[in-house]
Amino acid sequence: MTSPSSFRHVAYPVRVFAGDGALSNLPGAVRRTGAVRPFVVCGQSVATRTDLLERVIEALGEPPAGVFDGVQAGSPVPSVMQGVEMAREAGADLIIAVGGGSAVVTARAIIIMLAEGGLPRDHATKYPEGQAPISPRLMAPKIPNILVLTTPTTAATRAGTAVIDADTGHRLEMFDPKTRPEAVIWDTDALLTAPADLCMSASGSLFSGVISALQSPQVNPMAAADLLSSLGLLVENLPLIRKATADGHARVNLCVASFMYNRAWDTGANGSALGVVSALAHSLDTRYAQCDHGAAYSITTGPGMRFNRDFNTAGQARVADALGVRELGDSDQEAADSAAAAVTGFFEAVGMPVRLRDVGIPAEGIPQIAEDALTDFGLHRNVRPVQGANELEAVLRSAW
Repeated sequence: MTSPSSFRHVAYPVRVFAGDGALSNLPGAVRRTGAVRPFVVCGQSVATRTDLLERVIEALGEPPAGVFDGVQAGSPVPSVMQGVEMAREAGADLIIAVGGGSAVVTARAIIIMLAEGGLPRDHATKYPEGQAPISPRLMAPKIPNILVLTTPTTAATRAGTAVIDADTGHRLEMFDPKTRPEAVIWDTDALLTAPADLCMSASGSLFSGVISALQSPQVNPMAAADLLSSLGLLVENLPLIRKATADGHARVNLCVASFMYNRAWDTGANGSALGVVSALAHSLDTRYAQCDHGAAYSITTGPGMRFNRDFNTAGQARVADALGVRELGDSDQEAADSAAAAVTGFFEAVGMPVRLRDVGIPAEGIPQIAEDALTDFGLHRNVRPVQGANELEAVLRSAW
């Protein structure tokens, strides 16, 4: 594997507590922040269908300053602003997010809005026509956050936050590294509260992300080591989610894979290799509720690789090598084709959809999905320049 001879690595300080009984570390994590009015953010499923919220409150030792249990999938702005108002009234000086990606993102959005004021659209990335995207610098100090995860979400240690504009259905993207968590807890019992399908969805998008990052033209030895380890954990543990539904340690391993993927991203394995996939996936799962986050990626990753192949043949051949699907004597182009087929085949093997029609997306909806994707941040970093919505429609039609 070739890689740059020089690179930059920044290790963001975060404590990780994992395994059986890991939730017992929550009060110590709270004390380290100096907070005295922790505020819990979760969804209705966590609050009413599990005992996890009760266990979090019990672990804290005393009632939190408040609980917002109105997290919704995709973090729509109205639910975020409701959480902001409750957190402000409670005088929150720490947010504890309990749940998966939507809880994590909603918590970060609440933190941003508490500090910056206004509405998410005021602080979101702007897309001036014919120019590069512009992300406002959000300079106000932010209160800390701690995560008690129920899925191996890639949202956990990111600096970006995307919420849904309820009026337009578009994503509003905000960027602030100060919202990264102080601590992350991967408690086996907490992780087992998530249904297998939800865990599969989070892990499926993670698998796509790792495949994308391995193709990055900027991948370096440190990032590559994390990505290859992450890929190995995914291949070994993702099939266990449905085969061994009570295996909490497999879910912890998937959280490790997610953490290493995000660390590789910070090291330089950025999303340029498959920005087209993230853009289309975001559009899909934002506009169509029946297409969950993981399905959006399992459907679009293979077609996105084929779309980009001639602009990143060596990177895709690298994926073939990592997956062990390059045949002796194969050219890089042949290996790249094998990689795209193997990625789609893996998704099929673990029971994830690989066609738009599999999740009820109508063919007549394709133009709107493509149009939405044109204003996604990831598209502007795609290794192959996208000339217009017609090219994205062609990718989607190949996946229909």
